[in-house]
Amino acid sequence: MKLHLLKPAEGATKKQKRIGRGEASGKGGTSTKGNKGAQARTGYQRKLGHEGGQMPIQRRIPKRGFKNNNKIEYKVFNLSQIEELMEKYEFPEFNPDYLYINGLTSKTDKVKVLGNGEIKTAVVFKVSAVSEKAKAAIEAAGGTIEIVK
Repeated sequence: MKLHLLKPAEGATKKQKRIGRGEASGKGGTSTKGNKGAQARTGYQRKLGHEGGQMPIQRRIPKRGFKNNNKIEYKVFNLSQIEELMEKYEFPEFNPDYLYINGLTSKTDKVKVLGNGEIKTAVVFKVSAVSEKAKAAIEAAGGTIEIVK
């Protein structure tokens, strides 16, 4: 092996075109950046969503509907689901802490009980909200309800 025969592996190097090194190089003058304007300057950074002074698309498109900022989102459970969950996870009472521990809700979820289905056992409920039908069914089965914030 001789030092003058050493060369990098195929595809390991790439010839870089030197721009802005005089007219004779073919890449002089404006350095392939066109004429003037922000994009020809150093330090140019394209702003996301900027359309060069044209009205941006998020302002051109009409807005529809209404989003209520005060809406309360609940994680809902029907009475039929609760009966199954009580058997499967062996909850001593139905509250958001036990649901969170078993991965059924997140820490900040508010829990609401709906009246679809029926409940046969007397269960203690500590939830954020209960429907009227669910409340009647729970009390008929001998359970108690406590509304927590």
